[in-house]
Amino acid sequence: MLPTLTHIALHVPDLDTCVAFYRDYCAMQVIHRRAGKGSQIVWLAEPGKEHSFILVIMPGGQARQLASDDYSHFGFALESRAAVDQIAAKAAAAGCLIWPPRDEPYPVGYYCGVRDPAGNYVEFSYGQPLGPGSEAMPIP
Repeated sequence: MLPTLTHIALHVPDLDTCVAFYRDYCAMQVIHRRAGKGSQIVWLAEPGKEHSFILVIMPGGQARQLASDDYSHFGFALESRAAVDQIAAKAAAAGCLIWPPRDEPYPVGYYCGVRDPAGNYVEFSYGQPLGPGSEAMPIP
């Protein structure tokens, strides 16, 4: 059997603000919350993907200070360019937009970048060969 990526676990400086961010921007839901080593551990998942991939967040981390040209990020696919624009407008109003919407050649597509409360970068894209509509796009 081959390995399967099931989760990413992060320590964050403020658990509740990170839970709210991933709920409000990424439509993730808390599927599990428990005490662990003197703190809370929270599992987040996209609806319907609770058994395939989760984000585990725990308090106690340091805020990340990524450079504006650092493209380390979590990637979320959206259903349209308009949805990317909506996320970008919401993030700009909240002061956490890092990459305004931009269009790049295939396979990158149309995307924007947002900083989560822990300093991680989160990309929202449309037109990549992953996510909504990807079945029609070959991966080069």
